[in-house]
Amino acid sequence: MRKPSNAFYAQSGGVTAVINASAAGVIETARKNKHKIGNVYAGRNGIIGALTEDLVDTSKESVSAISALKHTPAGAFGSCRYKLKSLEENRAEYERLIAVFKAHNIGYFFYNGGGDSADTCLKVSKISKGLNYPIQAIHIPKTVDNDLPVTDCCPGFGSVAKYVAVSTREASFDVASMAKTSTKVFILEVMGRHAGWIAAAGGLASTSDSPLPIIILFPEVIFNRKRFIKKVREKVRKCGYCSIVVSEGVKGANGKFLSDQGLTDAFGHAQLGGVAPVIANIIKNDLGLKYHWGVADYLQRAARHIASKVDVDQAYALGESAVKLAMQGHNAVMPTIERISDSPYRWQISSTPLSRVANVEKKMPKKFISNDGFGITPSCERYLKPLIKGEAYPPFKDGLPKYVVLKNKLVAKKIGMDFKL
Repeated sequence: MRKPSNAFYAQSGGVTAVINASAAGVIETARKNKHKIGNVYAGRNGIIGALTEDLVDTSKESVSAISALKHTPAGAFGSCRYKLKSLEENRAEYERLIAVFKAHNIGYFFYNGGGDSADTCLKVSKISKGLNYPIQAIHIPKTVDNDLPVTDCCPGFGSVAKYVAVSTREASFDVASMAKTSTKVFILEVMGRHAGWIAAAGGLASTSDSPLPIIILFPEVIFNRKRFIKKVREKVRKCGYCSIVVSEGVKGANGKFLSDQGLTDAFGHAQLGGVAPVIANIIKNDLGLKYHWGVADYLQRAARHIASKVDVDQAYALGESAVKLAMQGHNAVMPTIERISDSPYRWQISSTPLSRVANVEKKMPKKFISNDGFGITPSCERYLKPLIKGEAYPPFKDGLPKYVVLKNKLVAKKIGMDFKL
């Protein structure tokens, strides 16, 4: 009787507070189905691990260690920003993948990432036709930016949204207490290159029972200096202070990012960061108000201690579903979250062809942004609120969260030739 094929799992792009929960979903589900899936090999540092034949043997990890991934942030196996070119452009990469897959009897490919990762997964799925090697490629959604199409939301986003909402509320309380003689404006810079989902979460900090003066700067709304200064002046006059949540991807009338420093990442995207001090200088020069600014940066995506339970549950469910889709014979698909209702919040797992996802970006719909362009609408609140609900605290020891560090023991290499990236 032929041995069941092994699986390859890898993490891609920027990591999140819950990407490891998806990894746990994949590994635990595969372990329950040994008759269909042999072992799960994890790529050391993403897809690069497949090309260099650096494969982590997850069977060497204990049941408790894999379970602990559910409450451990970041990427347990290492991630990367590496985009495969097309088969026509770089045939050598795909021939190398096949050589590694053949050597280790890999017939399933699970890739956990965002839009660019979906593109990579789609390309790998075509190996079976282009190079006559049987492989089933399933993409597992992950991105704090929440900009993947089709799926209602993306694992990683709910926890970042919760962090930003909580941070905005707490910072606003702080500024309010000091505004009489000190800081009157606080600026929080958050991630979001082209989509303002994360910035929008800052609007959740203000509620009917605790209204706060919050201004949001979205990448979907062209920055207008005069209108912005007018809004800040109004908020400060009325409340004595205000908090500003600004997306790193805010653009000026010239179409350029306010924070563009001329750098790019491995995917060719502008490497952003630094818009908060730009906004701070505008406030200083135009209004002369005392300010403080902060950048959420890695803190927002690594904050497992305040992760959304909904986000954790969905991340695990999508990893689990990916394995089930593969066992059912699917290829080039992505499991998705389908919202059934807002209140009570109910959702289910569905799936979609990767061709509908790869390199497609979902921006904030206009109906989610207030008419003045500086806030969120009730419909946006209805969408966002369920995603940050519930707490799934990690265990604590000596006052610190207790996270797992895996053995990450590599499988013996069978090809024996180095591959130059």
